[in-house]
Amino acid sequence: MFATRYRRIVTPLPVPESLPILARIEKFEPRSLSGQPPVVWDRAEGFQVYDRYGNMWLDWSSGVLVVNIGHGHEAVKEAILREVNKSLLFSYCFPTESRSLLAERLVQLAPRGFWKAFFLTTGSEAVENAIKLARTWGQKIGGAEKIAIVTFELGFHGRTLGAQLAGGYPEAKGWIGHLDPAFVQVPFPDGFRCRELDFKLFEESLAEQGVEPREVAAVIMESYQGGGASFAPAAYVQALRRWCDRHAVLLVFDEVQSGFGRTGKLFAFEHYGVEPDLICLGKGISGSLPLSAVLGRAEVMDLYGPGAMTSTHGGHSLSCAAALANLKVLAAERCVERAAAVGEVLHAGLREIARRYAPFVGALHGKGMVHGLHIVEPGTERPDGARAFEIVRRSFESGLLMFAPVGLGGATVKICPPLIMTEDAIQEGLAVLEAAFEGSCSSHRWNAEEARP
Repeated sequence: MFATRYRRIVTPLPVPESLPILARIEKFEPRSLSGQPPVVWDRAEGFQVYDRYGNMWLDWSSGVLVVNIGHGHEAVKEAILREVNKSLLFSYCFPTESRSLLAERLVQLAPRGFWKAFFLTTGSEAVENAIKLARTWGQKIGGAEKIAIVTFELGFHGRTLGAQLAGGYPEAKGWIGHLDPAFVQVPFPDGFRCRELDFKLFEESLAEQGVEPREVAAVIMESYQGGGASFAPAAYVQALRRWCDRHAVLLVFDEVQSGFGRTGKLFAFEHYGVEPDLICLGKGISGSLPLSAVLGRAEVMDLYGPGAMTSTHGGHSLSCAAALANLKVLAAERCVERAAAVGEVLHAGLREIARRYAPFVGALHGKGMVHGLHIVEPGTERPDGARAFEIVRRSFESGLLMFAPVGLGGATVKICPPLIMTEDAIQEGLAVLEAAFEGSCSSHRWNAEEARP
């Protein structure tokens, strides 16, 4: 049992009184929801998470990259309450002022040119909508064959059918079957799992799979790969932009996880010095409530007539009000700039941990306030999910909260604090993480099955 400025653990973990809640979840919800650190959230404020039993964690999850401006920001709560007090709780397609204002604000933040915004509720839906738009656009300008969607190996775009087809994890393909041969994956040049960084690899991979450029409607790319916080080289992405222009292909950036300051830029694609044709947004857009969006060039967004592209709860008045407040806070409190500055402190600390434990850290990737430590079996590049889980477990027991490891083999320890986290809180978290790494050298291997209540 202990207490510091940012962490407090005063009970055994998992908390005995919380076991009935965890057991109820196990009994009545799918097994897929198990495996996370066994804390039952009661409330969260700023960059700390509390249970009802007196424990407090330093949050390095951002609620799975949702609360970029921190948990429970007063401005967002007040905006939601104002909307509730209007008794304005409907959605569907009927116009609301909050939806119109949010569309206007997002278009102002988009690249130059005439853009429009369409609202949905989840990141997966945003990706599905981008696929629909891209294929319709492709057929309009190139005929019935121009429907191929090119994405990247080890990419992740969501859990719905089209989003999983676009994703690049083999096991996900196995779950749903190879239903659409017009979804094509190419290697992602992250410098670790794929060390070939020249753009010729993209063209060679398409040719090997028998895909001609005239058949491609869109290339969809995460601005960084969510499973490992992995970026592509800027020169590669710039060459990709030129290739898309040359072959009348839409370039789509999936910013669901990376948008709204996470990487020290408002949008992570800004690191590459290119402009996309469509942008998928979500997670950090509202700071709290379910909302996603697709931003795109008007000639693409206006492909469908009235009623042909809608979403029942997309653009809900509460979510839009929260998002407007969130964007104001993001700018007023200079959260993007803070993410860039404090992110350098975080990166330096993680780089030192990676150096000290180099035998089982294959790579450190990331920018700003998102990083991934790729855990491997010593002396190899094979992912070591068991050790990664052990590191997350030990951190959790010491008051540092991260979600379960992700990426290839479930072996990437993902670090993504709220953008408002202070340097001293980062340093405290780094000390906890280093102790967890040290402890993982000698203890048993812990896995997701053992984590279940």
